[in-house]
Amino acid sequence: MLLAIRQFNSGQWYECHETLEALWLEEPGEVRDFYQGLVQIAIALHHWRNGNFNGALKLLDGGGGYLKRVATPCLWVDVAELIRQVTRVRDELQRLGAEDMSTLDGALIPRITTVTV
Repeated sequence: MLLAIRQFNSGQWYECHETLEALWLEEPGEVRDFYQGLVQIAIALHHWRNGNFNGALKLLDGGGGYLKRVATPCLWVDVAELIRQVTRVRDELQRLGAEDMSTLDGALIPRITTVTV
């Protein structure tokens, strides 16, 4: 999980997706939803960077939906904060539209933060 967090926070979203997918396949219940939410958000950001507006929005919605099923914190991740960041970037992308999505302020890109439990 720590590798996935480092990958996500450094913009290695495709690699993060690969790391998390291996974990996701082995988990049941809430932790599975947590991993699936992170996978979808990582791929959403990958799509955004590659100019796939609809893919980015769809996966931000889906990933946020999975995370809303999960208690916070989960595996030391501040899930509530991540949901807030995902909602903010999704809303801004929607406002910008496909034509201007590349102008997204980099400060809005979600980052996974951890908490002490």
